[in-house]
Amino acid sequence: MADRNTPPLTPAGFQVLLALAGGAAHGYAVMRFVEEISAGTVRLGPGTLYRTLQRLVADGLVIEVEVATDSPDPHDARRRYYELTDLGRSAAASEAELLSRLVAAAADAGLLGKRRTA
Repeated sequence: MADRNTPPLTPAGFQVLLALAGGAAHGYAVMRFVEEISAGTVRLGPGTLYRTLQRLVADGLVIEVEVATDSPDPHDARRRYYELTDLGRSAAASEAELLSRLVAAAADAGLLGKRRTA
């Protein structure tokens, strides 16, 4: 749940913000992060990823940044790098707090691990 000045985050939006919380990254690195953190259960395709990034940029949660690279790989020069804004970090933190409360409620309801007995 983002603050009241930002639109609600989609799952993909939160996943991208989470990937960028560690610092600037390019799209492929964001896709890999989401796939790794979800143990392969979530895969952001390029269309979803770049539409999500465009929306996050338009909402002021993410900015495109210049990142110097010493890589001889010519593909690195064409990559676009993104990082969180302060508003993006705040929105991600708010969403993480909401998800934490939801997971705690799921655990209390016996949805994680063993079920409670009445």
